[in-house]
Amino acid sequence: MFHKILVAMDCSETGKYVFDEALSLAKAFKAHLMLLHVLTIEEEGILYTPVMLSSQAGYPMVANSQMQKLYQERRETLIAQGIELLRTRTDEATAAGVTTEFTQILGNPSRTICDFAYNWGADLIVVGRRGLSGFNEFLLGSVSNYVLHHAKCSVLTVQHSVEPASSTATAM
Repeated sequence: MFHKILVAMDCSETGKYVFDEALSLAKAFKAHLMLLHVLTIEEEGILYTPVMLSSQAGYPMVANSQMQKLYQERRETLIAQGIELLRTRTDEATAAGVTTEFTQILGNPSRTICDFAYNWGADLIVVGRRGLSGFNEFLLGSVSNYVLHHAKCSVLTVQHSVEPASSTATAM
């Protein structure tokens, strides 16, 4: 049924559950896995050269060279962390007997996942879901929602089970 499964990877706790689900499916269907990590400016800091607005003139100005160096170092760290995550998961899948490859792309996660899946010919996209709703979803957007509505193939969303908050109401 599924021959090519695209796994949208991230560094969150849910990302491990997404990978585990995809790996189980790939083993069951003898499918090929493609692990995709999308680097984005929202991911733990800004990846682009910092630009600040001059409070006096109201126009953008590039930050000083020391700040640029710090941002460049942060960018290189994020790239290395993404590659390390992908390599680790690829090794795990390969050890389980699943043909796996990976890629990391800079871009908008929602569109990048859909475009990559289409161009790669994926039968299934496995993506995590944080469970945001209401105002938080409006502000932060929802990658899984976008992928569900725009992908040209099947989509499986994986939501890490969240422990319910204990209700310790005190009696008066």
